[in-house]
Amino acid sequence: MTDAPATKWLTLPDLAEILGLKSSQIRRLIEDRALLATKVDGVLKVPEVFIVNGEPMHELRGTLLVLADSGFSDEEAMHWLLNEEDSLGVSPIQALLSGRKAEVRRVAQALGF
Repeated sequence: MTDAPATKWLTLPDLAEILGLKSSQIRRLIEDRALLATKVDGVLKVPEVFIVNGEPMHELRGTLLVLADSGFSDEEAMHWLLNEEDSLGVSPIQALLSGRKAEVRRVAQALGF
């Protein structure tokens, strides 16, 4: 997944250092859908934008659950979150960062497969 515009990617060791957690705890955050990771150049990575004030963005987990319930694969969810969504006017992750959680989740639900 490298088509997201200007995305800085963090490896699991990067995340462990930033969040002050062990790699196993980072993997648990991914399993629990508090974070979403994808392979970039063969290495599991998380977009830096998913980390806010030194922790996973709080709005991300619920949004990831809505996307999964709507039939999105992890790869499709990552693409959708990082690329501009016409109905939002910005990428969904930017909309989440600006406090538009309910709107983002409504759009995600409406796009369900």
